[in-house]
Amino acid sequence: MYETDETEEYRRQRQKDLNSAASDRLDLERQYGQVWDTDQLRADFEVVGFAAPFVVAKDRTTGVKGSLEFQHNPRFYFNWSPA
Repeated sequence: MYETDETEEYRRQRQKDLNSAASDRLDLERQYGQVWDTDQLRADFEVVGFAAPFVVAKDRTTGVKGSLEFQHNPRFYFNWSPA
């Protein structure tokens, strides 16, 4: 049986908003704080789930799980939110 993803509409709109207003790293840092590129994300986090524009990740240092948002181009991850 097909399950409905209740977050799909919100995620699609958020992804559209992020990608239509793609920011450079400095703008993202001003708005969200720390920003990671793909290599930095891999170094600091283990990604355990993906549902654009969000990733669920585990901090490699603390073991804390949480989520980050990302924009497509340029690809940056930001807005870390521990669960």
